[in-house]
Amino acid sequence: MDEFKGVVSIVTSGVEGFGVTVIVAGSLLATFRLLFRWRSTPPEARYQEYRRLVGRSIILGLEFLIAGDVIRTVVVSHTMASVAVLAVMVMIRAFLSFTLSVEIEGRLPWHKLAGDSDQST
Repeated sequence: MDEFKGVVSIVTSGVEGFGVTVIVAGSLLATFRLLFRWRSTPPEARYQEYRRLVGRSIILGLEFLIAGDVIRTVVVSHTMASVAVLAVMVMIRAFLSFTLSVEIEGRLPWHKLAGDSDQST
């Protein structure tokens, strides 16, 4: 069982490391894109696009970080204290993801965009 926990711990660290990599790489790619489009787009459009791209990379990275925390808590250290810490961390990260999503999209996730049709019929 200790070997399994060791493997899961390594996998969890990999998932969390990937989350950090997604945030850093996404931010760097957004920065390079901003620099290459510096003269071809107006300042307001550059700012909005840069903000949107960095925000999306942060949201995606946070999802991987949450996944790593869940795996670690469920498999490696499943005490009540670690579950409570996980719950607080997930709530904070979910709140960050939600607020970033609202900030990027400019609307609440459950509000449809103008022109969206109902696909369920």
